[in-house]
Amino acid sequence: MSTLLDTLRQIVGAPNVLTEGDLSAWEQDWRRRSRGKSLAVVRPANTAEVAAVVRACHDSGTSLIPQGGNTGLSVGSTPDTSGTQIVLSLQRMQAVRQLDKDNLTLTVEAGCILQNVQQAADAAGLLFPLSLAAEGSCTIGGNLGTNAGGTQVVRYGNTRDLCLGLEVVTPQGEIWDGLKGLRKDNTGYDLRDLLIGSEGTLGVITAATLKLFPQPAARLTAWAAVPSMEAAVRLLGLAHQQLGAGLTGFEVMGKFALSLVVRHMPQLRVPFADLAEAPYCVLLENSDSESEAHARGRFEALLEMAFEDGCVLDAVVAESIAQAKGLWHVRESIPLAQAEEGLNIKHDISIAASRIPAFVEYADALLQAEIPGVRLVNFGHLGDGNLHYNVQAPAEGDPKAFLRDQEDLVNHLVYEAVAKFGGSFSAEHGVGALKVDKLQKYQSPVALGMMRAIKQALDPKGIMNPGCVLPRE
Repeated sequence: MSTLLDTLRQIVGAPNVLTEGDLSAWEQDWRRRSRGKSLAVVRPANTAEVAAVVRACHDSGTSLIPQGGNTGLSVGSTPDTSGTQIVLSLQRMQAVRQLDKDNLTLTVEAGCILQNVQQAADAAGLLFPLSLAAEGSCTIGGNLGTNAGGTQVVRYGNTRDLCLGLEVVTPQGEIWDGLKGLRKDNTGYDLRDLLIGSEGTLGVITAATLKLFPQPAARLTAWAAVPSMEAAVRLLGLAHQQLGAGLTGFEVMGKFALSLVVRHMPQLRVPFADLAEAPYCVLLENSDSESEAHARGRFEALLEMAFEDGCVLDAVVAESIAQAKGLWHVRESIPLAQAEEGLNIKHDISIAASRIPAFVEYADALLQAEIPGVRLVNFGHLGDGNLHYNVQAPAEGDPKAFLRDQEDLVNHLVYEAVAKFGGSFSAEHGVGALKVDKLQKYQSPVALGMMRAIKQALDPKGIMNPGCVLPRE
């Protein structure tokens, strides 16, 4: 191991091979569910250095854990406790390599923070629409590695849909340059889509060519109180019908989830928090290519139709950018408020939007029957069928004891319900190491066999993020 460390110091410089001191920023996952011990944290500055590091690890049979901002929620980028793995941090690789306004593309390195990608596009008068709560610290490489979702998927798709090309270092230390930025390229297997969402198990993403879009002329936000989840789905249908591609955000938030924001963040104004007949609220965003007046007219027509339908009880349209940001801040504060309430059991599930009302009714009743008094923090991206269906301890219960004693049962009940309704136990957070056993249970044997064959073909030594997505061989 000392020989390998000496080699790595020669490649990236001794200051960028970290072996001592507090390495928790790299060795502990964001949710503090897991803390590992690495042989070293290695921080290359460019793709050539990444390739050299990977070759050295391949030759010595040393496992590598590719890592971006370490903001993932499924323990997919932290080392095990053996002290034998290399954490390969891409955080120094933050360059914006090229912005092509005519081709509407932006090429950036994997360590570029998502917010900086957004700002680079904005400075050119363009839009990179990927948006999520961790955008100030997560990196585009991590977003691609997990195929991150966020709040704009209803219009623009997941990160996969926003990427036209990749640069990747293979498990053998070779460099694949696939950064052409072409929208049509049918030359064999789509290696780009194979690498996106692979969570560092098939190679190291070092750069990406991303899609850009024209900035909307106007962006309006509305907050609506709805009488049921069925009503929220009806409102979604009306929004698709009336706004078309202008519908760029559609979030649902349960009453209890919003009550946690009221309790723990009293400085925030939560609309309709006291409206007893509204168990859910919906946050809608309308992006218009013409003008604010046109956008407001379409929004008001939508809400008028929704009032007549009965799927909206009350609504407010933001009158300024500050008000719109305030509404979005309430939505984005739910996870923080839930953390303030105590430890909880998180789920990132997807179900066809049409089946979500029946799923929620079924799963709510099932959990209440098994664990009386359990509290459900239900919120998420209804526009694309993704719920963060989280479970909080009963009000008088001990959150730590609840997590310890009930997590396996709660996960079993929720995931069985998800399977019953034809959904997925992982919508946008990835499998990581946290849900490997769930993939083995809920994915088909044929699909698992194909995944294992791909892993064996590309990484026969099994050095790339072992134990993530697929179990160790």
